[in-house]
Amino acid sequence: MSTVTTPGRVITPSGERPRRRLDWRLRFAALSLIWGFSFLLIKVGTEGYAPFQVTLGRLVFGTAVLAAAMAVRRERLPRGARTWGHLAVAAFLLNALPFSLFAYAELTIPSTLAGICNATSPLWGMALSLVALSEDRPTRVRVAGLGLGFLGVLTVLGAWQGFHGLDAGGTALALLASLSYPIGWIYVRRTLAGTSHSHLSMTGAQLLLATVQLAVVTPLFTTLPTSLSAGPLLAIAALGALGTGLAVLLQYGLVAEVGPTTAQMVTYFIPVIATGAGVALLGESLTWSTPVGAVIVLIGAALTQVRPKSRAWTSGRSLGRRSPGGPAHPTRKPQT
Repeated sequence: MSTVTTPGRVITPSGERPRRRLDWRLRFAALSLIWGFSFLLIKVGTEGYAPFQVTLGRLVFGTAVLAAAMAVRRERLPRGARTWGHLAVAAFLLNALPFSLFAYAELTIPSTLAGICNATSPLWGMALSLVALSEDRPTRVRVAGLGLGFLGVLTVLGAWQGFHGLDAGGTALALLASLSYPIGWIYVRRTLAGTSHSHLSMTGAQLLLATVQLAVVTPLFTTLPTSLSAGPLLAIAALGALGTGLAVLLQYGLVAEVGPTTAQMVTYFIPVIATGAGVALLGESLTWSTPVGAVIVLIGAALTQVRPKSRAWTSGRSLGRRSPGGPAHPTRKPQT
């Protein structure tokens, strides 16, 4: 899941009548549902198409939504070879790679587990930022949150019983996908923070580049399907148009209206919804360790975001997150 962050609230010029917008709480709930159901849609999509094909379709539909939004708002793509070069790296780390890894992971693990693995992204992000970002200093609370979060991961995976019945390969892919997001966020903060281009323009370019990357890779590793499966195809279309395109626009509006701190709280609802959807609609099994471990992961992830008041950190101007989790980009996510 990719997220978007913007530095402040929307300001309406004096004398201009503000546009009526759906209450932000309803949009927050919609975003939580969209990203929470994304893991179910990935699972359904892979039942009819190869993982790379699922990811490519997702990016095509997502890019189309952002292209339409840019056309309506008369936004232009960013300029400059340097900017496009950095965006290509961001597209790989924040979109092409994690989307593909989650799709491959769900070939062998349930969507519920994939959604919970996605929730570890803030934990990876905190651990990496302590090394890569000099302004992020460890505190007792944050270190405790990091340890608690990974204890929750071990609980979800059933470490005390030797990870019995767990597909190690699929789980590792899902965890690598969640790790890819914070690596991408750190890269974005170091290379694209403070850009003069609009957040929508940067995000649109990023998704376009990710689509091109998958368009090159997919034919090399897959063959054209012999028949079109309607259900999986609709799932891919919904995953792209809603889970990638519309979700980014919703996140962008929320960050602009209520700030990045409140908007990024959507991260903690995603695994809950993903678990409920997987159990209720796909009939996936659920043991006590999964919800208990997920709660521990979320508490740990929340503690890693606590920062000293005297050194409050302002969420950067980065690219889109998810994330499923995020444009100006995502600095905090999950992606899916």
